[in-house]
Amino acid sequence: MKILFNSKMFNKFLNTISNMGPGALIAAAFIGPGTVTICSISGTNFGYTLLWVIFLSLIIVMILQEMSVRIGIISQKSLTELIKTELDNSFLKKLLIVLIFIAIIIGNTAYEAGNISGAILGFEAIIGTFSYNLNNININLISPFIGLLGFIILYKGSYKLLEKTLIFFVFLMSLSFIISAIITKPELNNIINGIIQLRAPNNSFLTILSLIGTTVVPYNIFLHSSLVKEKWKKKTDLTIAKIDLFIAVILGGIVSISIIITGANVSLLNISNAADLALGLEPLYGPASKYFMGIGLIAAGITSSITAPLAASFVACGCFGWKSDFKSRKFKFIWITILIIGTIISSTGIDLIIIIEFAQITNALLLPIIVIVLYYIMNNNKVFGSYTNSVYQNFIGFLIIVITIFLSIKTILTLFN
Repeated sequence: MKILFNSKMFNKFLNTISNMGPGALIAAAFIGPGTVTICSISGTNFGYTLLWVIFLSLIIVMILQEMSVRIGIISQKSLTELIKTELDNSFLKKLLIVLIFIAIIIGNTAYEAGNISGAILGFEAIIGTFSYNLNNININLISPFIGLLGFIILYKGSYKLLEKTLIFFVFLMSLSFIISAIITKPELNNIINGIIQLRAPNNSFLTILSLIGTTVVPYNIFLHSSLVKEKWKKKTDLTIAKIDLFIAVILGGIVSISIIITGANVSLLNISNAADLALGLEPLYGPASKYFMGIGLIAAGITSSITAPLAASFVACGCFGWKSDFKSRKFKFIWITILIIGTIISSTGIDLIIIIEFAQITNALLLPIIVIVLYYIMNNNKVFGSYTNSVYQNFIGFLIIVITIFLSIKTILTLFN
């Protein structure tokens, strides 16, 4: 009887695993080169002290993305579509749609260049620089290769292919960063203290803002609601979707923590990105160590360079009422445009600072607004019935709204200063 029970449990587990997917895309989206870089800097500058920030960010992500999952499966609509149909105030609706469109399109274009540049840094840490000088413009030859790879995966127009590809890269990325952390032989007590002790060392506030900002990503809320309705059509699939989300968020958290641990155990003074950290591992832990960090950075860059234009396409189609279909010309036009611009910017080394700052400002403005709208929609009995938020979820939501408003104000003030 016991053997039969175990067999059933194992088959149920295998069935759950075979139905998973969108969570891997969300993990791929928030563990990009930006997250890898800021976690590297956090580890080298503050050791294990800011691990609690990652833990707090993951709780917020779990709560917001769970609502996004319910939106996609229960309503079979994306968040953008529900904003257009469920908000009563016409002026507010149009203003919100415009803000969402500008923030996601411009923001994701800027981040796309950063994603591809991050993958380039990973390649360069392992194999060196490949560039060509054209009329005094230094063109990086790795960038078109990454752009072409992203183009092929997205142009195939198959959700299953996209899902399997990103699951592979997320697994590769996770394995690489976890091995990098294990190589440094961290102290378990220090890790636990970093998670449970809420400390903010001098000059750490900007790093805290950055850690939260690269983990709690507004476009992931839109992307997730769109992806789950592509994969799952029945309300009974909600349990599998939540397990999928839980595994993805935990995996993403382990990756972020692993990078911070790695950075904390590398005694280098000048760390500006994860590639520096990869090179810094070599003299301390042997020649092979830099490859694990470099491969992880490559995988993080490639996965994010695929999900950023994909998210922009879903949002743009929702804003204009276009069909959100992988084979739709309008859907393809959006992601192709973002991918091309991102590839050109990353290959020529154009200074992105103004565009990125604008993207951060729009995202900082967008996040609390989206969280407020998200909670408004999730309390709509007409759409969700028994799947609306509970009193407990609304209370937690109120705290998240307060936190996101505070973070947005501080982010904008910091950028202007």
